[in-house]
Amino acid sequence: MPTSASSRRSFLRFASLAAATPIFTEAHFAFAAQQTSAAKPATRRSFTPPPPGAVLINANENPLGPCKAACDVIASIAPSGGRYDLFGETDKLTKTFASQHGLKEEYIAVYAGSSEPLHYTVLAFTSPTRGLVLADPSYEAPTYAARTSGAKVTKVPLTPTYAHDLKAMVAADPAAGVIYICNPNNPTGTLTSKQEIAWAYDNKPKGSVLLVDEAYIHLSDSPDVLDMVAADKDIIVLRTFSKIYGMAGIRCGFAVGRPDLLAKLQPFGQNAMPITGSAAANVSLLDVELIPTRKKIIGDTRADTIAWLNTNKYKVIGNSQSNCFMIDTGRNGKQVIGAMAAKNVMIGRTWPIWPNAVRISVGTPAEMAKFKTAFKEVMDAPATASLTAKPFTADGRVLPQYA
Repeated sequence: MPTSASSRRSFLRFASLAAATPIFTEAHFAFAAQQTSAAKPATRRSFTPPPPGAVLINANENPLGPCKAACDVIASIAPSGGRYDLFGETDKLTKTFASQHGLKEEYIAVYAGSSEPLHYTVLAFTSPTRGLVLADPSYEAPTYAARTSGAKVTKVPLTPTYAHDLKAMVAADPAAGVIYICNPNNPTGTLTSKQEIAWAYDNKPKGSVLLVDEAYIHLSDSPDVLDMVAADKDIIVLRTFSKIYGMAGIRCGFAVGRPDLLAKLQPFGQNAMPITGSAAANVSLLDVELIPTRKKIIGDTRADTIAWLNTNKYKVIGNSQSNCFMIDTGRNGKQVIGAMAAKNVMIGRTWPIWPNAVRISVGTPAEMAKFKTAFKEVMDAPATASLTAKPFTADGRVLPQYA
């Protein structure tokens, strides 16, 4: 049994580690992409509000916002905001989610979004001797946590169908501590099958943890992997209310995993949940029409936009089942982003492995109509020599899909 002094030292060590790198969210990366000189995710101090009337399809937000029941409960509970969780809103949320998915309540940890548990999982299970493995391109946030833990970061290109190449990822680092799987993937919106994820679990390095980010799972036809959690496997699943539930600015999410795994995240801290976030999330889960209705609205808008892009001979990368997709512009993506911003349409960022490709979030039909107009005008303009860089692999080869 550790002494009180050693426990305090351990807590302080974890706390200082957690504070060493800010917890970056999708918002930070989206804001940074609008600043062409930014070398790292933007902080609130460097954030510049968008101009009036801007089309904001750069941060994978849901323009539909919270559902009516969520808005109503936020309004009703706001007068109690001078207290902490006086009426057990977070406990109610935990019970609802556990009941809906056949989980024990102790397998669920509630956070203000999924960014905190993502960051803490990487800190808890990686180190200078236990690396992080993730797809390329994929969501960047885990790599920033790995810098803090001193972990080796190994990026593995997607397959020709833009799924995670899990066989290559499992083989990439025999000492991996975390294998991060974003499914559907951010930025491509493409899927990795549950069978492949199960194979990765069965063949992963001993002692490693699969971190499966299901932020966008409700927008797809893919089955989730919560049953693997219920089966007590070494897996942590992340969920957020920022996407289909439209609560990016309200903040609520889950880490779902075996209690002993979740316990390894606790030394890094866990704020009290805002009662508005917990209450809004709970009633959102109870709205049985929310997921199918919004999945269809977003899916139909995405399909219409992609059909237009295909008709106009623009290259959409992969088959997205999410609220975002990528376009290979054939020219420098950052300059395309800048040209679109000049037309008051804010689109998503590029990834180093694909500097020509830009990510587009799905907005409302009216917003996507403005995107179409602006994008055609930008792409009809002649490309200069600086707009034609091709994406290369680490060994200097042009990626096959762009050759």
